[in-house]
Amino acid sequence: MVQFIIRRTVGAFVTLFLIGAATFFLFVAAPSDYASLACGKDCSPQRLADIRDALGLDLPLARQFWDFMSGIVTGRDFPTGHCPAPCLGQSFYSGDMVWSTIMDRFPLTLTLAAGGAVVFLVVGVGAGMIAAYRRGTLVDKVATGASMVLSSFQIYFLGPVVLTVLVYSTGWMEDPKYVPLTRDPVGWFVGMSIPVCVLATIFTAQYTRMARSSMIEQLAEDHVRTARAKGMSRGYVFLRYAWRGSLIPIVTVLGIDVSSMLGGAVVTELTFSLQGIGRLAVDGAVNKDLPLTMGVMLFGAFFILIINIATDITYAWIDPRIRLS
Repeated sequence: MVQFIIRRTVGAFVTLFLIGAATFFLFVAAPSDYASLACGKDCSPQRLADIRDALGLDLPLARQFWDFMSGIVTGRDFPTGHCPAPCLGQSFYSGDMVWSTIMDRFPLTLTLAAGGAVVFLVVGVGAGMIAAYRRGTLVDKVATGASMVLSSFQIYFLGPVVLTVLVYSTGWMEDPKYVPLTRDPVGWFVGMSIPVCVLATIFTAQYTRMARSSMIEQLAEDHVRTARAKGMSRGYVFLRYAWRGSLIPIVTVLGIDVSSMLGGAVVTELTFSLQGIGRLAVDGAVNKDLPLTMGVMLFGAFFILIINIATDITYAWIDPRIRLS
């Protein structure tokens, strides 16, 4: 296991380097003059010169690449001051360091994605397991039918509907807002409950169907039938033998979905006017803020790699029959 973690960690660093290089040459080495694009229509020569100086566009391309990659590890100096490691550059729109900006916004996106994952795992997997246990009954049909209906919803449609019904029309809930979870857990729950539930809705439907089909498949396995033949109760066999095996495909898809929730966070944050990583990525693209856009891309790649490594390690914990090689 230790060797596996070391190999995956080294591989993650290599992957990040390749992603960083691809990101740099995709944006910087393109023929477009990003300094002029970022400066806008009413650009003064001084403003254009400041942007080019901040981006280092007057330097040779190889030197620009070296400064960008080495700055992530050792930090980097800018005309306005020193950027400590990990330095992802300085926003030429706001003048703030990109890493500091990302860290200010990341807690909102992290708690939004984590809260959504908890909701769709508890509700979706729970409903799927119950449907499989009560296969063919009314409970099974209701859970399956509800998952089919919920899977047709989209965040940009469901979000405004929920806001209209629960906030603007009835006043049952407050307008969504972010309060740091570590500072005020109750305030975070009140302010983020609607965005979290809306984000989790489409995933809940998917996991209900997946958990049901996976559990039904596990119940037909030989070791499960053998346990039943030995006289063990259905409930004991269900919880002791079947459920762990049924989690393997769920964990596989979970690793992908948690990563894709960064994309879902963009729509969710825009829908509910939340200032997270998703909104930051959109602002960087709209403002043509090259360092900010590159920094968000690299940070997203790092987040996805960490999730994938954690997913692979979880396999061995769920099912000891799996050997990491």
